[in-house]
Amino acid sequence: MDNPSTTGAHIIAKTLKELGVTSVFGIVGVPVSDIAEQAINLGIRFIGFRNEQAASYAATAYGYLTGKPGVCLVVGGPGVLHAIAGVGNASANNFPLLLLGGSVETHQITKGAFQELDSISLLAPHTKLAVRPPNALSLPSIIANAYRSSFYGRPGTGFVDLPADIITDPVTSPQEVEKTPRVHSPPKGGADETRLLKVVDLIKNAKAPLVLIGKGAAYARAELVIRHFINKTKLPFLPSPMGKGVVPDSHPQNVSSARSAALKSADVVLILGARLNWIFHYGEAPKWNPAAQFIQVDISAEELGRNAGNADLALLGDINIVVPQLSHQLGAWSYDPSISPYTATLSTAKAKNETTAAKAATDPSLPLTYNHAFHTIKSTLHNLSPPDEGAIVYIAEGANTMDISRSIFPLEHPRLRLDAGTYATMGIGLPYAIAAHEAYNAPNTRATPDRAPRKKIVAIEGDSAFGFSGMEIETMSRYGMDVLIFVFNNGGVYFGGEGTGEEWERRYGRTLRGEGERGLRSWSLGWETRYERMAGMGGGKGYFVRTGEELVEATMKGYKDNVPVVVNVVVGSGKVEKPSFGWQVAPKKTINHPKL
Repeated sequence: MDNPSTTGAHIIAKTLKELGVTSVFGIVGVPVSDIAEQAINLGIRFIGFRNEQAASYAATAYGYLTGKPGVCLVVGGPGVLHAIAGVGNASANNFPLLLLGGSVETHQITKGAFQELDSISLLAPHTKLAVRPPNALSLPSIIANAYRSSFYGRPGTGFVDLPADIITDPVTSPQEVEKTPRVHSPPKGGADETRLLKVVDLIKNAKAPLVLIGKGAAYARAELVIRHFINKTKLPFLPSPMGKGVVPDSHPQNVSSARSAALKSADVVLILGARLNWIFHYGEAPKWNPAAQFIQVDISAEELGRNAGNADLALLGDINIVVPQLSHQLGAWSYDPSISPYTATLSTAKAKNETTAAKAATDPSLPLTYNHAFHTIKSTLHNLSPPDEGAIVYIAEGANTMDISRSIFPLEHPRLRLDAGTYATMGIGLPYAIAAHEAYNAPNTRATPDRAPRKKIVAIEGDSAFGFSGMEIETMSRYGMDVLIFVFNNGGVYFGGEGTGEEWERRYGRTLRGEGERGLRSWSLGWETRYERMAGMGGGKGYFVRTGEELVEATMKGYKDNVPVVVNVVVGSGKVEKPSFGWQVAPKKTINHPKL
């Protein structure tokens, strides 16, 4: 770096390049614009969003899909505030994120400068590392350390606050700029052998064993060792919504369609890359067998023993090492389903639930039901691209859309389904779709064609969820991303208006004109809003559908189009008494207060 005009922006961009960063997500403005420009000059792709919140979400998903920290670049003050959404999402989901935020000049701190914010104090409690470099010379080591910390151990966020003068001022002695430290892949550790023997004995004596496979297993790229383990041991398994595909959904030991029965019956549960949080009902009765014993495998010691977990049975280590250790210790042993009625119970539940699902999928009602619409989309897409090809990535967002679709779209490969995840974050749909397109299809990031064919990104959106980041359709258009978006339009949050358009007008329209007393319900959105028209603003295409036949045609056209496509699907209200994610429902607990 012997150029006399070297600035902090040059150094930051060069550091990112030397760390292997190929894509940066964000929004430019004073003082970070030149960082993005310098990065582009070095061959790094900059994806400019319409909102920092969306950019930060995209960076978190990119980190999950690639296994390396996603990078988000934003301005200071409100830009950092908006990007906090991604920080929370990264922390809750354990996704690696490097957030770079602009800041006021160092000599203006505490003076009330333009967009001044004490970002370090704000973000320190919510990140793995939050740091402000003292000068431009230290930028390489500071950024590399934040980058490293974000994906070593339990992934999360590394944050670097970048004062404007450090970004823009020429470096007087560029020869003194630190070299960028080399950041290797995170080290991996195995489980304690004594603990392994204890766990193996428990598994061998289980009458109703179950393996939970979570998105942590997909992030760890542990599919090969887990598939070998499942095939060898004959253990039944249940994937989390984003753990689907680590072992193919078509595998005969997959008990997803008997989820409730599996949870109620299991006596020994091996947890690989999942957590006993709300998605798995904390491991507690009545959803779970109260006598169940949980064996947690995790790289984070803090997670072991959490909720129904038992730290004495937990295995601290990387899945890619611990699972082969288990396989070795189990030897030739495999589960014998004849030793208990467990397998018969699961088979009966699977048959019953699959019959019910098949009936719901062919419901001829109009407006379309969620199940019928999903089945129509799935059948059409599978005719165009069979699941074993692994050429479609599904993004699911929204209460009904995410909850119902998770059991309808099968996956044969990992990291092909993204949803709101642990944080149940709405607004992730279109940003995640952009991240997936960038991770799988960008010229400088995708694998060679014979190893990883180009993937079609399909986003399944609720109409409410779509509204959080709908303007990012323009981002897709600008970068030539041919994302296929389905908006499930039921006219509301969770559920929408009831009946026909005439009934909606009779019930609500008069009120809006000041002619009646009854107003819109809190969950109501516009009746049959024409979301598909938003696709046209950047050269995309839109389709408005009401029937199964129209949906088949729009799906086929949308899949083949090379521009962003929005298919606006009118579905029934799906009204329920108490809106909630299907897996979130839990009985109320009675608290007995002591008498005074």
